[in-house]
Amino acid sequence: MASLPEGQFICLGVVSGAIGIRGELRIRTFTETPLALADYGPLTGNPDGKTYVPKRVREVKGGLGVFMEGITDRNAAEELKGLELGIARAALGDAGDEDDFFLVDLIGLSVQDEAGQPLGTVKWVHNFGAGDVLELQLSAQKKTELVPFSKEAVPEVKVKEGYLVVRPSAWQVADEEKEGEGE
Repeated sequence: MASLPEGQFICLGVVSGAIGIRGELRIRTFTETPLALADYGPLTGNPDGKTYVPKRVREVKGGLGVFMEGITDRNAAEELKGLELGIARAALGDAGDEDDFFLVDLIGLSVQDEAGQPLGTVKWVHNFGAGDVLELQLSAQKKTELVPFSKEAVPEVKVKEGYLVVRPSAWQVADEEKEGEGE
């Protein structure tokens, strides 16, 4: 079975190991409420594309303990370590009003400055623990730029129109600070 195309897979958790000998998986979740992982129904594995059906879910240190259909021993559970579990973006439906969106919806949007001049596209959305960060592929450069996803750096997001506005100073200040550190 094939995995979902990039931008169409919403990762809800990652298998971080096994618990006990009966096939229980330890899963680090990315849902707002950890136990909500089971509310999404069958999950798709990335990159294997297989379907995993949660049977029992409980909170444990470091995430959730989850028994999945068909996984009955520790060896089978350990083989899944590192597997991303999620759903297709289409399963989430519409985010609501026009100001609501899912972070994955930003991937592929065109990026422009406040004057409406095109700058590039959103390549990815990261979160390294201190907040969301947009990775921008700039048209004028081969390298990418990281921009904090804040109102100051990204004053306007128009998902339905297919673009967002970025203040170039958001990454230029970071570049200047990096240059100053080497002196």
